Amino acid sequence: MPRRVKTGIPGMDEILHGGIPERNVVLLSGGPGTGKTIFSQQFLWNGLQMDEPGIYVALEEHPVQVRQNMAQFGWDVKKYEEEGLFAMIDAFTAGIGKSKEYEKYIVHDLTDLREFIDVLRQAIKDIKAKRVVIDSVTTLYINKPAMARSIILQLKRVLAGTGCTSIFVSQISVGERGFGGPGVEHGVDGIIRLDLDEIDGELKRSLIVWKMRGTSHSLRRHPFDITDKGIIVYPNKVLKRGKVLELGGEGNGY
Repeated sequence: MPRRVKTGIPGMDEILHGGIPERNVVLLSGGPGTGKTIFSQQFLWNGLQMDEPGIYVALEEHPVQVRQNMAQFGWDVKKYEEEGLFAMIDAFTAGIGKSKEYEKYIVHDLTDLREFIDVLRQAIKDIKAKRVVIDSVTTLYINKPAMARSIILQLKRVLAGTGCTSIFVSQISVGERGFGGPGVEHGVDGIIRLDLDEIDGELKRSLIVWKMRGTSHSLRRHPFDITDKGIIVYPNKVLKRGKVLELGGEGNGY
């Protein structure tokens, strides 16, 4: 049995029957406002509390903004950066502006996957990373969708080979049935999909684990909330036909 990596997100490890199998690459897919970034940052923060160094690859937000957003939940990573336990990879600014003065790891050309991987490898080596988040991986192939699966597989070889357990944030449009790119679902070990649906005039958040190699898991759609301390998942509740139902006892069909 592979070692399990705890997400530390309340309720999530119960749904995963103990956590994410070590070295798995998980696609965290969802539309706008579903909580993908919060989920991935909470995964990294909880890893730091378990003495597991982590890396956040910022592709869609300025690294300074990422740190500020995390701090709003009480996840202040600056101390861990100073201690060499957390690294931010700036793949957003291309080193333009003040980033080149403040950021240690910068990807200057996003069209050059080799440079991206080299910077990622160096950061993993420097801090002996155990957890990696790429937010969002969709940015790497949005203009070349035919390369989506190839890019996913190249990143997976690097990350699994270095012993990291990783989350690839994947963006989809509202109502889209896929997972954010042709063939990407076949290139990853796990898929967690986050959704935000209007039910009876109210938006409700839910998630479902579509697949996870190396472990059994709940096959139900579970509601979750975003609080001022992060995400809370309700493993004993299921969203069904627009209603939240309580699951009873141990025989809950996981």
